[in-house]
Amino acid sequence: MAITCKAAIANGNGGFSIQDIVVNEPNDDEVLVKIKAAGLCHTDHDSLNWGKQLIIGHEGAGIVVSVGKNVSSVSAGDKVILNWAMHCGKCFQCLEDNQHLCEVASPVAAGGNGYTPGHAELEGTTLNGEPVLRSFNIGTIAEYTLVKESAVVKNTSDSMSFPAASIISCGVMTGYGSVINAAKLKKGSSAVVLGTGGVGLNVIQGTKVAGAGKIIAVDINPTRLEMAVKFGATHTVLASKDDTGLLNAAQEVKKLTDGRGADYAFECTAIPELGAAPLAMVRNAGTAVQVSGIEQDITIDMRLFEWDKIYINPLYGKCRPQIDFPDIVQHYTSGHLLLEEMITRTYPINELDKAFDDMLKGRNAKGVIVFD
Repeated sequence: MAITCKAAIANGNGGFSIQDIVVNEPNDDEVLVKIKAAGLCHTDHDSLNWGKQLIIGHEGAGIVVSVGKNVSSVSAGDKVILNWAMHCGKCFQCLEDNQHLCEVASPVAAGGNGYTPGHAELEGTTLNGEPVLRSFNIGTIAEYTLVKESAVVKNTSDSMSFPAASIISCGVMTGYGSVINAAKLKKGSSAVVLGTGGVGLNVIQGTKVAGAGKIIAVDINPTRLEMAVKFGATHTVLASKDDTGLLNAAQEVKKLTDGRGADYAFECTAIPELGAAPLAMVRNAGTAVQVSGIEQDITIDMRLFEWDKIYINPLYGKCRPQIDFPDIVQHYTSGHLLLEEMITRTYPINELDKAFDDMLKGRNAKGVIVFD
């Protein structure tokens, strides 16, 4: 039986509205999920301007309502975490263990198109009688969503709240995975994290899980630096807005790392002008990681690469959902990863405008939309 429910719909021109959508029963390879919580991030706000009408949201957690006949990994009643790294398991990238770059199913990388709002239509969801796109093919800021089986991972934790589970979908995975999967940070090494918003805090947590000996947080906001310490930073550097390329902050980092620079640096600011900043923070033969997904043209002083420095730009923390999500849940269960503490505030769907405003003004580590 089709379900009529509320969803946040972007108009493509910067605005959104809460409207009724109709979600049908799942096809053979689909899962119908009752969304209990949806994390909010800057990409969701960006999606308002993608030039297309779509259901907003790409972080979420909920309960399986029903499944198609070919679905075997989850059943009705299971708690699940959604992810947008859908994969076919058969293409070149999947066989290379790059599930997040699947050439068939990824809404970001399919066909090698790069990061585009390439949201494939699924026939089971309509708005005013017409098929409606879902952000990243999952559209989580809705009371129900219909997704492919590879878009859900069973959550085995009895204690994790739905808001905490929802933020694993992207913000936690991107930060944690950039450390564990992409940088492969070595135990005992030093790391510097530029920008301590939601993703940056999870990079800090990832470095802590990996066993970093020194974790340096850099931000212009002293309140965020206090939060960074709570999540695992051992040192902080208060930067200035006038510090071009964070070169002055880099000198402070070098003082904390025997004059060499950190072994690893992670850029989490999403500010194009700081795209090269992590290169200034790392030692010779160190690794700089561009986590935040900067897509604009930037100019880089190639001397920042001297000498033998590595610069990588991973997507979604090289996510392998069925492997990484259970690992994250286990780290949460063991107390090594803070998730509940990251939720600054929750909002009902009719306060999405307030949630966006709080996010854009830096009031939250993480805001979450919750559904009764």
